[in-house]
Amino acid sequence: MNGAPQAVLFDMDGTLFDSEVLWDVAIKELAASYGAVVPDETRLAMVGTSMYDSMQLLHHGIGQPWRDGPASAAWINDRVGQLFETSLVWRPGARELLHEVRAAGVPTALVTATQRRLVDVAVRTAGRHNFDVLVCGDEVTHTKPHPEPYETAARLLGVDISRCIAIEDSPTGIASALAAGAMVLAIPHHVPLIPRPRVTLRETLAGIGLTDLSILTR
Repeated sequence: MNGAPQAVLFDMDGTLFDSEVLWDVAIKELAASYGAVVPDETRLAMVGTSMYDSMQLLHHGIGQPWRDGPASAAWINDRVGQLFETSLVWRPGARELLHEVRAAGVPTALVTATQRRLVDVAVRTAGRHNFDVLVCGDEVTHTKPHPEPYETAARLLGVDISRCIAIEDSPTGIASALAAGAMVLAIPHHVPLIPRPRVTLRETLAGIGLTDLSILTR
């Protein structure tokens, strides 16, 4: 593939924003209200998954599988919404890369398992004008690791997914992007990542620009 990618597809939590720590706060507060502590392995398994799957993992992890999933999800979404309003922080290099890609006229999408109402809060920080397309977890039939989110982004942008770069931080997100046919730039955050074909690992987005993305996709 020559030249710049046809589009750059950004994950949100843990990739653009250091928001997993805010999810941590909400999840731990909810577990505490249930008289429980979230095991580390349970929290790691939740990263990048749908809210339904996350609540299943949480309730089993704390030994309370009878808990009501929708009620827990609603509580966490409300709390995370409050935290997004006040405490959302960019990950190193993410804002700079996003702005460079936009300035070059390369189409962009935000592709996330997070629900639209929280995404709408987050994009007030990111700038709605910085994304041509938003693909949210509650607006697809199958969320990550299914390829549908990234396939949807490419379809809405009118681009060839095989000529796009997805930027991700979790195994779930990487699996989704690869299954859709995208190349992946992976930035490990809370969960260790393993090198694999069509995935380029970098420690941070700091210092990475559009030229680097173009090189990665040749």
